[in-house]
This record gives sequence, structure tokens and C-alpha cells, in this order.
Amino acid sequence: MQVNNVIIDGLQYINWDKKTFKKTRDSGINAVHVTIAYWENFSEVIDNINQWNQHFREFDDLIVHALTAEDILEAKRQNKVGIVFGFQNCSPIEDSIANIETLHKLGVRIMQLSYNNQSLLATGCYEDKDSGITRFGKQAIKEMNRVGMVIDMSHSAEQSTLEAIELSERPIAITHANPSFFHDALRNKSDKVLRALGDSGGILGFSMYPFHLKNGSNCTLDEFCQMIAKTVDILSIDQVALGSDLCENWDYSKLEWMRSGRWTFSADYGEGSAKNKEWPKQPSWFKSAEDIFNVADGLRKVGFKEVDVNKVMGGNWLKFFDCSFGPVR
Repeated sequence: MQVNNVIIDGLQYINWDKKTFKKTRDSGINAVHVTIAYWENFSEVIDNINQWNQHFREFDDLIVHALTAEDILEAKRQNKVGIVFGFQNCSPIEDSIANIETLHKLGVRIMQLSYNNQSLLATGCYEDKDSGITRFGKQAIKEMNRVGMVIDMSHSAEQSTLEAIELSERPIAITHANPSFFHDALRNKSDKVLRALGDSGGILGFSMYPFHLKNGSNCTLDEFCQMIAKTVDILSIDQVALGSDLCENWDYSKLEWMRSGRWTFSADYGEGSAKNKEWPKQPSWFKSAEDIFNVADGLRKVGFKEVDVNKVMGGNWLKFFDCSFGPVR
């Protein structure tokens, strides 16, 4: 599979409209893993999928639903953005394992086993105690492996993540997080997790969300790219990619939904605080999709060869998706 010069962002959460679709297409990005669920149940996520189907009809000159890696290459050939559906939580499957296959048939290709909190499948990274993968979670992993839905542990706690890596018969993804050695946020991943991910053939997408960055919004491009270089020494150049976690075109109410859902009456500030509750300011070198090639330039400046820049910018995601989106071949 030809992977040169394919640009893939492993996670964005954007309030999409014609302007943002066009901006993403014109930026040179060929595919985006989009969030279509945080706390939604099954029926609510069907509404979201219906809305996306409307987007595909209305903006068919800009975007296409990507179900396979080949679909991403075809999107690139047609100068469109391939849209990959993903859940940041397992709430849409509710308590039915059969919903995994149903949602896969509707186009969902990636699902996190938990989002910050304890779920029916795994423990989230904000919980005080990590009980690991649940009985239901073990069965869900088997079913996700069977149909070809990627297991994502970006917002999960450490023991749950390690167990998911061990239990899964197929490599998993951490689509949007950074190493703890770079910034010790609850959402970032320890060297132990990174080594287990690397040994199992998994992949890490580096986040550009300020709360995951050293020095937050003031993180420099050089610091970010040096972090990628150091992580390659733990994983490999074939197992690192980008998952910007770009959040754009939303007001504060959407941030409240992301953080609090329906599980609390109290304000939950996530990685922020009562004094710092708003959307964080993006770093100057990645304010929006059109800045994606700044990362490529930064990688070159810290010594990455062009072939390796291509891998980080999208080639690794493409190969991973090719092996992951569907039954084992």
C-alpha cells in the first residue's frame, strides 16, 4: 500500500460545517478520525450518524465516509477528506454486545473502552481506583477484534490499558495522548504503557491539546517534536502518528457536555479548574487544521528523515487502519 504523503489526523472534535470541511480539505489533510459520541446512548448516536450521512450528501465535493484504508487513498485521489467514525466512550453499545457489530456495519471503526470515568468495560483515567477490564469488557474486546473495530485506550487508566493490550488479539491504539515523561497529566501514558503498546504492535497518536503538552499553550514546536523523537526510542518509528485532539468551533456548553455528560449535577472541570474552565488556547504552531504541516517542518528540524516524516504524518495510521478495519485477513 502506497503511504507516502498521506496526511491523517487521528482525532478531532469539531463542530463541522461547510467552512470547516473546506478548511480541512484545503489544509492537505486526507483523513480525520472524528468523534461522533462522548456520552450518547445507542439511539442518540444513531441520530449523530444520520446527521453525518446528511453531511456526506450535502458536502460530497469535500468529504467521504472512509470505511477502509483504501477509502482514504481514494479520498486523497478525489481531493476529499476521508471521515473515520469513532467513539470516545463505549456508551453507545449500552449493555448489548450485539451493538458492536451493528455499529461497525454503520461505519464505526474506533471505540474507546472508557472516557475518564468507570464504564461497563474499563476504568477511566480520572478514577481513584483502576479495577481493570471488566467481564463485559473482555467479551467486548473479543467482539471488536472479530468485526474489526479498533480498541482505543486514550482516556483509560493504566491497569485497564495494560490489560486491554494483553487481552486484545489485535494491536490497539491510543489515538490522542502524549507520554507522561513529557507532561505528567492524568491522560498521558507511562513508559510502561508505551513499552507494552510497542511490544504488541500498537500505535500512539500525539495530542496537541494544550492540557496534554509541556507548558500547555506555550509549548514550542521544537519541544513537541523532540518529545516525538524520544518516544520513537521507546516504541518505533512505525508506531507513532498524530492525533491532534483539535477542538474547534464550539462554545463552552459543549465543553461542559464533554466533561460532565449526564453523570453529575456538579461542575466538572476535567483537566482545567474553576479559574481555568474555558477551552484552552492552542499553541501558536497548531491553531487549526491548516497548521498541520508545521509539525512536518518541526520533525525535519529535529532530524527526522523524509521517509520517517511521512510515517508520522499519516503513513503509519494508514497501515494500521489497513490491518484493523475489518475481520482478520
